[in-house]
Amino acid sequence: MATPLKRVRGLGPAHRGTETFWRQRVTALANIPLVIFLILSIVSHIGAPYGEVKAYFAQPVVALLMLALVISAAIHMHIGLKEIIEDYVHGGGKVLCILLATFFAGAVGLASALAILKISLGA
Repeated sequence: MATPLKRVRGLGPAHRGTETFWRQRVTALANIPLVIFLILSIVSHIGAPYGEVKAYFAQPVVALLMLALVISAAIHMHIGLKEIIEDYVHGGGKVLCILLATFFAGAVGLASALAILKISLGA
């Protein structure tokens, strides 16, 4: 007779629901201070010359916080898009939609990270 632990492991993909739930909550919580920092950064530089804004975003701490925001937001976006697709898309197109949403979230995250790295490294 299987132990309760083995029965839980036998659930297949169903056991990953808790991990996704917590990852979504953690990224949502991380996004709060990071988005506040982004808003304050933008508001404090309204009307500033381009060079001053670029120098501000090139600071290591600012660049690191912006990269953290991009990574956290991209992960959160991916989870949210996948959940919406799983709930509302039915039939054979579901897998394709999830695949496209995954590539979209990855592309947005990579493009944003590249832009931040180019600014912070002075390219």
